[in-house]
Amino acid sequence: MDSMETCTHITEVRVSAHPESVSGCEDCLQIGGHWRHLRVCLTCGHVACCDASPNQHARQHWERTHHPIIQSVEPGEQWAWCYPHNAYIRRLPTA
Repeated sequence: MDSMETCTHITEVRVSAHPESVSGCEDCLQIGGHWRHLRVCLTCGHVACCDASPNQHARQHWERTHHPIIQSVEPGEQWAWCYPHNAYIRRLPTA
């Protein structure tokens, strides 16, 4: 998706900034798991691991909560992902 206007789920964004500090995937830390890249749920702020990680906790969070949009927490990455649309969101609303 090239703009926020094309994603109807953008109205569910409640988290407008990356977490100040991230220790890792919240779920992996609880079970002693490993992750590759981190994502933040833009509805509730839950930090979880990406689909390339063994446990895919960000996807599991979406399947459990139906919170539709995640954003990369990786340095220098600004993109977000809408699970229901299965598409990137390149521009997010700004406060």
